[in-house]
Amino acid sequence: MGSLLSLDRNRSATVSSQGAVSMASGPTEVIEHKPLILIVDDEIELARTVAYGFEQEGFATRHAATGKAAVDAAIEGPTPDLILLDQMLPDLNGTEVCRELRRHPNTRAVPIVFLTARDNEIDRVVAFELGADDYVAKPFSVRELTLRVRALLRRAKATKLPPTNAEQNFERLRIDAEAHQVWIDEAEVSLTALEFRLLHTLLSRRGRVQTRSQLLEDVWGVHADVTTRTVDTHVKRLREKLGEAGSYVETIRGVGYRFRSKNTLER
Repeated sequence: MGSLLSLDRNRSATVSSQGAVSMASGPTEVIEHKPLILIVDDEIELARTVAYGFEQEGFATRHAATGKAAVDAAIEGPTPDLILLDQMLPDLNGTEVCRELRRHPNTRAVPIVFLTARDNEIDRVVAFELGADDYVAKPFSVRELTLRVRALLRRAKATKLPPTNAEQNFERLRIDAEAHQVWIDEAEVSLTALEFRLLHTLLSRRGRVQTRSQLLEDVWGVHADVTTRTVDTHVKRLREKLGEAGSYVETIRGVGYRFRSKNTLER
């Protein structure tokens, strides 16, 4: 599976036959459910520091030192609740890992936070276009990072609709919010997690104008340090993927965007 480690400092380590390190706590311990964070970084000491900070806040952590190990760990399970992803890894780079995770149904909707020393606008834009949920530049405050992660997890939980309201339809467009799937007529459209949230947000607020600042806050998150041009880029890509149905998303010049209010099939 590659360089996959557990970094819990308070438990003894045992090595599995696959070379992964797991932490044994004794056969009688009752293990409570904790949000699982997968830390992907080849700087072991940094990963230990981050893991310790999260464990102090009630999270469980795993660590992968390579891109391949990260993909294997996330897809084969247990599925993490959130992934902290470095950009510069010894085999695959972070954007390749992010792209691969967004392709797989098991990890398509898992929040991904880039945690990297590369802090220029183009890197941020590319990361968000691939479906990243946040982008944190090194050096950073572990405390602030845990707060961002908690906010992302709360937002991810809040955006899940009850099963009875999971499917939404508008003319040729159909969205299954629980499965994170979109269809135009009967053809499925492949969207990144971020593109899906953007479409779902616009459709859920059908007929109401959404400013770029609103979309940045509600889709990217209040901590996402990106410009409003990123919203325009994502809307453009979303429209392209939706084809003719892309016209459902209207531009309100000088303000933002609105999902068309009237369904021509309604009487």
